[in-house]
Amino acid sequence: MTEPEDNRRQVLYWRLLARLFDSEEQAALEAASVAVVEDIGLPSAVLDPNVAVDSVVQRHPELAAEFDGLMVPEAEESRDKAAEVRCAALVSKVLLNVFAPAPPTVTAGQLSRWQADAGWLERALGCRPGELRGGRRGGAPTGLGGTGGGGTPDLSTLLPAIGPELGGIEADLVKRMRLREVLADPALAAKLTPSMSLIEQLLRDKDNLSGVALANAKSLIRRYVDEIAEVLRTQVEKASTGKVDRSVPPKRVYRNLDLDRTIWKNLTNWSPEEERLYVDRLYYKQTAKKTTPQRLIAVVDQSGSMVDSMVNCAVLASIFAGLPKVDVHLIAYDTQALDLTPWVHDPFETLLRTNLGGGNDGMVAMALTQPKIAEPANTVVVWISDFYETRVEQLFESMAAIHRSGAKFIPVGSVTSAGRGSVNPWFRERFKDLGTPVISGHITKLVHELKTFLTS
Repeated sequence: MTEPEDNRRQVLYWRLLARLFDSEEQAALEAASVAVVEDIGLPSAVLDPNVAVDSVVQRHPELAAEFDGLMVPEAEESRDKAAEVRCAALVSKVLLNVFAPAPPTVTAGQLSRWQADAGWLERALGCRPGELRGGRRGGAPTGLGGTGGGGTPDLSTLLPAIGPELGGIEADLVKRMRLREVLADPALAAKLTPSMSLIEQLLRDKDNLSGVALANAKSLIRRYVDEIAEVLRTQVEKASTGKVDRSVPPKRVYRNLDLDRTIWKNLTNWSPEEERLYVDRLYYKQTAKKTTPQRLIAVVDQSGSMVDSMVNCAVLASIFAGLPKVDVHLIAYDTQALDLTPWVHDPFETLLRTNLGGGNDGMVAMALTQPKIAEPANTVVVWISDFYETRVEQLFESMAAIHRSGAKFIPVGSVTSAGRGSVNPWFRERFKDLGTPVISGHITKLVHELKTFLTS
């Protein structure tokens, strides 16, 4: 037979689902949930989505420790049936406050409260506030975890999906409020979590900002750029090591001495009587790397659908520009083209000069690209776009001409962290026939392709 605690827990979760998908209260579920909460000694405020978790904890400080690690599987395994009911009530509180539908318009105070509640959800999952929304949590498996040992949803297995979802909700809330009002308040601006959606809005609205609001907007953009750069720089440094050049003799200095090889090669000179190894020849490690001056030309569609790619490509171009003997050029376009090469070393300044939006006319970018291809054999052109263009056939023929010239041409559908992006099927098929298939857009694939070219 079903135990009473199981029924209580199910009542709380059914009530949670009902409130998430329908703003109207279900009288029977509400009454039953109130009875359960009162019976287990929790305040009725844990059922009210209009009361912030911070407010509940301020009135009942002892609950703070219960919210911390609430959804961590290890904590669930030690709970008895009664504790599981209490856990279900607290889990319901956090999830309802974070995932309940937002009102049509959002005030700065409501955004601040949601951010605090999202921070409590992250703490419940064993993360620091802002960690999941900032995309800095990794390593957890993906997939539906079902329930933990006591029936509590094991959301820890969904960490890779929860982070982007929280970021999306926060971005939607920002869209529903007066962003300029928030930026003008340093305290509120400091609470914003940099995300791609937020950066897109800031870049679109930058010309309308001034004073404190503009300074806060630039600070958020730089924070986001620095976070991306930290991740990408590691990937590039691992991928960009050149091959050892055997034609260059090793430097005969102590730090290059290959001790293991020296001993192995001289073992025939070992004297058992003297217990001494006589060394006829020293061996040194090869350290010279084969590097060839290469030119990387990145062309990025800066139309509204490509903001993610514009941000990632600006950062990636700056990192490659910092490598020795790599000549990087960056061009952005919509219906007009802009040569951003003078600022390629600073992605922050690069992004401030972009003008997101507009249509697509790749031929204006092609006019800036072709003169830069002085030595085709040492040139790679990375063209990042969804390829929904104005002059379709003319642009493709120009791209095919670059490929036939001996330069490496890499068409990329987008440069995102998730690898998602829509690509014009007409271009996709013709690039495939040309022998230069469109890269899916996952940024690690682009890094690999560039590494292969620069170190081959």
